[in-house]
Amino acid sequence: MATHEREITAPVDLCLPDGRLNPSAAGWSRTPLHRAGLRGWGRNKRWEYWCVTTPTHLVALTVSDLDFLTLDTVYVLEYGLDGPVREFERTAIAPGGRTSRLPRAVAGTAEAPAVVVGPPRPTGGKVRIEIREEAGGTRLRARCLTPSSPKETVEVDLFAALPAGHESLSVVVPWDERRFQYTSKHTARPASGTVRIGGRVLEFGEDAWAVLDHGRGRWPRSVDWNWGAASGRTDGHTVGLQFGGRWTEGTGATENALCVDGRLTKIGEELDWRWTPGDVLAPWTLTSPGDRPAVDLTFTPFHCRATRTEAGLIANRTDQCFGHYSGRIRDDEGREIAVERLLGWAEDVHMRW
Repeated sequence: MATHEREITAPVDLCLPDGRLNPSAAGWSRTPLHRAGLRGWGRNKRWEYWCVTTPTHLVALTVSDLDFLTLDTVYVLEYGLDGPVREFERTAIAPGGRTSRLPRAVAGTAEAPAVVVGPPRPTGGKVRIEIREEAGGTRLRARCLTPSSPKETVEVDLFAALPAGHESLSVVVPWDERRFQYTSKHTARPASGTVRIGGRVLEFGEDAWAVLDHGRGRWPRSVDWNWGAASGRTDGHTVGLQFGGRWTEGTGATENALCVDGRLTKIGEELDWRWTPGDVLAPWTLTSPGDRPAVDLTFTPFHCRATRTEAGLIANRTDQCFGHYSGRIRDDEGREIAVERLLGWAEDVHMRW
């Protein structure tokens, strides 16, 4: 399907020398091509978020720099077949920025140095996270202690493969020349490895999939958004879903795309998101416009990771729901693909930062 958005095919600087958005950077690409040399201080947001899922457990790692503070998080959820059985999170917060530690390009690639935060042997509420390039993909390592007693050591060692020719969605969302976001979303990346929690081992094998949210931008003070993603095999295909909503309205850009067998289909229209804010575990629906929509899905959650923060400059209400997508999608080649219980998430976020 055609999109009105401009496809970028060569490397480009995100910013002009004075820090404003480079007009040549507006658009989207199938591989990360933007160099995000942000200028100034105060409204810059930088992060790397990885989530690696299996049918029974997942782990998410976040390294973020919001200029005035940093947040690094290790999150583990075990859910089995009958809903959540175990969940814990460790977040290390520190004042000040560390812009030199988060590169202009996607961390864990040949274009960027490794990202390493936290002490080698973290104690208390500290966390260690490493994101490094390796042949064929990205190595993700983390270490922390569980928050509950007795304390147990958590060790994450995962590999997110990047198959040759596998495409991802990179896009610039321009609110105006001084407020803009560059995001690179990777879905359906095969993953492998282990997470050790004390004496237990969570295996990540052939049904493990990695999703990356790489972000660099200068944000408004307040913003609301939806984000949904999923990865897996369905109807004889390897499928990655990437959807966004609300924060892109009126910008002329979307972060909506399908990845089918490694090939990206860019969706230029806004999706119609429907959910119940007072009951986020009720089914959600996501549809695109038209008689033959590219997206016609129902998302059925089984767990909500609810975050509520009121801490000085930051106020955050996040409902990140994990569950399954079912329905139909249609790619650029016109193929209709049945989506059956594809594991992922959908979230509703209200942020002041």
